[in-house]
Amino acid sequence: MDIDQFLNETHTIDATPQAPQQTSTDIVVLNPEERALVNRVFENLRVYSPETMVGVATRVMDLERLAVSVSRYPSMHERGIVAVPGGQTESLVETLCTIGDGERLLSLPTKAILGQGFLVAKFHAFSAITKVAVNSFFSDSDVQALRQATLNVMFTLMAEDVYLSLLDDPNLNPDVRRDVAESLAELWEHRLDQHVTGVAPVLDAVWNVRDKIAPNFGTMVGTSELLLISIALDDSWQKFISTRIGAPDVATAMEEFLFGLSFEDISLIRKELKSRGMSAIGRDEVPGIVGHRAALSNEDPKIFYRAYTQRRNNANARKRLGASGPKKTLEDHYMQFIFEQFRERQKHGS
Repeated sequence: MDIDQFLNETHTIDATPQAPQQTSTDIVVLNPEERALVNRVFENLRVYSPETMVGVATRVMDLERLAVSVSRYPSMHERGIVAVPGGQTESLVETLCTIGDGERLLSLPTKAILGQGFLVAKFHAFSAITKVAVNSFFSDSDVQALRQATLNVMFTLMAEDVYLSLLDDPNLNPDVRRDVAESLAELWEHRLDQHVTGVAPVLDAVWNVRDKIAPNFGTMVGTSELLLISIALDDSWQKFISTRIGAPDVATAMEEFLFGLSFEDISLIRKELKSRGMSAIGRDEVPGIVGHRAALSNEDPKIFYRAYTQRRNNANARKRLGASGPKKTLEDHYMQFIFEQFRERQKHGS
């Protein structure tokens, strides 16, 4: 029995969204890879622990119910879905290209707001299923696949934040701005993001190898170390590093990401090193200078997301105050680079 058969036998849900069709406006509960993974969980638990299998199915069923409810709201692409001052209406993409952060919450469609709750629920569901797999002695490959699926849900949540952050940049190219707005509207429509499958493994890999390429604090990670990690990643990351790392905002955003510390903390460490006449300091000595440990754990996707939101909030504060330090996160810079590269390829017809 697979998850679809179980749901059909319970008669609680009439239809299960499979994948976004051209005319569909449904939220996708499980993409094909996730559905195959949940079916493997079902198969493994069917004999080992039938009651646990029912518990997993109940979590998925809750997601189905939530998705059906949210999907009843109007499509993101219906013209006139957003009301603007003066009684006029305009498309969501047009609104996203012009509206500021302070006006956004009460101007957006209900489906966009409620859909984020669906993704949070999906993240919790996959986190719970992963714990079941670990405690039920699943194979390492299945546990790793579940962890990656959980991470991808987290990155989809993060992609929404990154898109909104990019749209708040007044210097963003207008064509790129529209591309970002369209991607955000599509994410809100189905709660899937086309860029996550490419971006998530890259950022996850950089996050996981920081111990190898940033053994000491005090100086920016050297070009040779960045080159070594880039060789193992995809072409877009290699090109991003080679063309953008020379920009001060990108370089300092990279430091924050790799060291797990804010620009202000890193500056304090460098000042302390200079006063002591030292060139570097071990990680165990960092709390004694900045008052807390660096965010370097690779075990929980929630730690990654928390570290991103802290860096994003710090960047926004620097923009408001005109303070030194990165005004965007590394994720913002990398995603902007991907959109700009897409525009370049379109311009040259490739």
